[in-house]
Amino acid sequence: MISRIVTARTMARSVGSVRTTLIREPGSLRFNSSITKPKFPSSASTTPPPPPPPPRGRILIGLGLLAAATSMAAVFYTNKSPVSAVEPQPQTGPEFPENKISVVFVLGGPGAGKGTQCAKLVQQKGFVHLSAGDLLRAEQAREGSKYGELIATCIKDGTIVPQEVTLALLKQAILEQFQKGSTRFLVDGFPRKMDQALSFEEQIAKSAFTLFFECPEQVMLARLLERGKTSGRADDNVESIRKRFKTFIDTSMPVVDYFDKQGRVVKVRCDHPVDQVYASVLEALKQRGI
Repeated sequence: MISRIVTARTMARSVGSVRTTLIREPGSLRFNSSITKPKFPSSASTTPPPPPPPPRGRILIGLGLLAAATSMAAVFYTNKSPVSAVEPQPQTGPEFPENKISVVFVLGGPGAGKGTQCAKLVQQKGFVHLSAGDLLRAEQAREGSKYGELIATCIKDGTIVPQEVTLALLKQAILEQFQKGSTRFLVDGFPRKMDQALSFEEQIAKSAFTLFFECPEQVMLARLLERGKTSGRADDNVESIRKRFKTFIDTSMPVVDYFDKQGRVVKVRCDHPVDQVYASVLEALKQRGI
């Protein structure tokens, strides 16, 4: 009987799936065996866990590389270079074609007498006198002007107002007078720098010539100080006047020289009596067909 039990146990171990139970009955022993299914690891236990999601930075880098590759492919495909979002507009030329209007630049140091001679030309020759300085002062005084403070500072310091401001004021004034039938303009105190001269002729009109008043500095200083007694202008004082003289020599004389090399400058001495100077101005205009 014992050998049967040993044999049964051995068979159970060899099969690996037999569960053996000894049941004692009166006078005998018998086996109660039930077969169980072998236990294999489940598929869930053998599948490795999913990898962690990639960091956010790597995702963004990947998207950036993808976008760059797409753009490059588009460039090669269309055979065109990339362009900016806003393309510069082509230059369309001056507002007024040549011979449409006649513009005479009037230059000279502060106190040379430009305004006095221009006033006589307006009365006798029908010119429209546009003083760059007067236009700037009017803009400075205009309520709500965004350039008022800037213009005031430049006038006080004897420096030049940015050309965009002066050009815009001159263009507006010329257009207004042109719509009224005027075609002859004296632009007084302008251009004061080379960039102003070039921009005016590119954007508004080509000048006929430049009328340049030559005057000794001491004569101009005396005139300005005398005017300052009644003008109320902030720049009619010795300090501002000397700054203006220096600015004129440094920035405006190169403009005179530039036009002079083109044969487009008429020089008039203005340290003489007003009427004598005016006679010289009329002769200069006559020689130029104006």
